[in-house]
Amino acid sequence: MGPVMIDVAGLELTAEDRERLRHPLVGGIILFARNYESPQQLLALTQSIRALRTPSLLVAVDHEGGRVQRFRDGFTTIPPMRTYGQLWDQDPAKAKELVKKTGYVIGAELLAHAVDFSFAPVLDLDYGESSVIGDRSFHRDPLIVTELARELIAGFAAAGMGWVGKHFPGHGFVRGDSHHEVAIDNRAYEDIERDDLIPFRELASVGMGGVMPAHVIYPDVDALPAGFSSFWLKDILRDQLGFEGVIFSDDLSMEGASTAGGVVERAASALAAGCDMVLLCNNSEQADRLLSGLNLAVEAESIARFERMRGRRAAPYLALKNDTHYAACLVAMKGADLA
Repeated sequence: MGPVMIDVAGLELTAEDRERLRHPLVGGIILFARNYESPQQLLALTQSIRALRTPSLLVAVDHEGGRVQRFRDGFTTIPPMRTYGQLWDQDPAKAKELVKKTGYVIGAELLAHAVDFSFAPVLDLDYGESSVIGDRSFHRDPLIVTELARELIAGFAAAGMGWVGKHFPGHGFVRGDSHHEVAIDNRAYEDIERDDLIPFRELASVGMGGVMPAHVIYPDVDALPAGFSSFWLKDILRDQLGFEGVIFSDDLSMEGASTAGGVVERAASALAAGCDMVLLCNNSEQADRLLSGLNLAVEAESIARFERMRGRRAAPYLALKNDTHYAACLVAMKGADLA
C-alpha cells in the first residue's frame, strides 16, 4: 500500500484511472462532488475501486457538513459545525447529544457506500478572521471545540468510521486561504500552544486515527509550512502530543505548498518531515509526474496505520433503513431543525 492519495475525474473509472490507481505508490483515493450523482452510482464507483487492488485502496472524502459536504442528494444534509457551537452557548448537553448523533449519521451513510472515512472534524478555532475556516469551526473556545469534537468522533466510532482532525496546529487565526496563497501565522509558539493546540493534544489520547497539518507557515517556530516541518510533525505531534495515527498532508497542489518546490519535491519533503500519506488532487498530469518521479519504500509502521483507517463495520453495505439507531439519530436531528 503506497503513500499517495489521488482522485479521479468522473462518475466511473476510466482506463487511465484504473492504470493510475494500480500504481504501487498509490494507497488511497479521495472523492469529490464531481464523483457523485446518486447513492447507487457512488456504491458502484467505490466497489469498482475496491476491486482493483488487494488490499484495497483507502476511500476518503471531505464530508464535514455545511459548505464542505461532497455527497448531497440522497445523503442527509449536515449543518456547518458552528451550528453546534452556537447551540452549546445555549444548551451544552443538547449540543453534545446532537453532534454525537450527527457523527453517527455521517459515519453510517459513508460506510454504507463503502467510503472508509471523512477528513473531519475541523479542530481549528473560529477567530472570526479566516474565510476558508469560518463556520467549519465549532467555536472560538478550544475547550468547547474539544468537547464537541469528542462527541462527533464518538458518533463516527459507533458507526465504525475513522476520523482525521485538521488542520494541525491550527488554521483559524490566518486570514489568507492556503488554497490560493502562502498563508503565514506570525504568532509565537506559546500563543498557539495555549489555544490552538489544545484540541489536538486532548484528542490525540483518544485514538485519533489521522491528522492533517495546515499549509501554513509559523515563522516564529519554523520557516517551513507545518506539513513540511519535522518540528511540527515529529517533535510536537508525534513526540510531545503522543499521536500514533496517520499524518495526511493537505493537498500538494494548493498554493500553500508551493514553497516546497515541484510536485515530486513537495511529496518527498512532506514524507521526510513525517507525513505517512500525501494528497494530490485535481491535476492528473501532476499525479503522473509524482508517481513516476517519487522513489521510496513505505515503512511497515505507516502501512499498519493505514489499515486502522479502514471502515470497521462488519456489514459495510448496510441497508440504512434497517438501522434503528440511524433512524433515531435522524429523528433527533430533524426535531432540532438540524436535518
